[in-house]
Amino acid sequence: MKKMRIAPSILSADFADLGQEVRRVICAGADLIHFDVMDANYVPNLSVGPMVLEAIRPHAKAPIDVHLMVRNVDQLVPAFAKAGADIITFHPDAVDHVDRTLSLIRDSGCRAGLALNPATSLHHLDHVMDRLDMILLMSVNPGFGGQSFIPETLRKAQAVRARIDAHVSGKARPIWLEVDGGVKVDNIAAIAAAGVDTFVAGSAVFGARDADGGYHGVMTRLRGALDAVEQQRQAA
Repeated sequence: MKKMRIAPSILSADFADLGQEVRRVICAGADLIHFDVMDANYVPNLSVGPMVLEAIRPHAKAPIDVHLMVRNVDQLVPAFAKAGADIITFHPDAVDHVDRTLSLIRDSGCRAGLALNPATSLHHLDHVMDRLDMILLMSVNPGFGGQSFIPETLRKAQAVRARIDAHVSGKARPIWLEVDGGVKVDNIAAIAAAGVDTFVAGSAVFGARDADGGYHGVMTRLRGALDAVEQQRQAA
């Protein structure tokens, strides 16, 4: 898989045509499908559950990245794993025992990640790095699509990147650093320069369905911005 990955969030997709939407963005170059789960408790909105994931799984010829913005994480992990999740991330303040939940995700056959809200401290990473496959930084407050990127996330990403690099040095298993919220063509390069390698883009991608070039056009622009960052790194 590419060093830098784009993960369109189906939260902004056309739910009346979800299977086809997933196929379209994968055809346009998506590396992952980001699947936002909200419970109207941990966050004010309510979205989709395991049955929807099971329904789109045959259409998704790419890994599905499930982001649980819910309170009853431990009860839902097995259901989402069975429905076809490849990666499951959750918020540490939504569970009683972070280590136990990470083990549950791995024991269910999925890669495991922690999601940190804009004001959530990085200390939640202190004793669980060995169990993480992904760290997801929210660059908006969770619960709604279409919000603006919070600039402070760039400094937070730099700090997390330093932690990841120090932890994985000499080890075979990588830890992905993902950012979710307000990612667009005009800021994705700056986010990548801060050390992020996985980018959730919802309205930026699915909002382009009727634009010139459609999904292929916006994915090409996003990828072009990331390629430029990679070229600058190689030239440095």
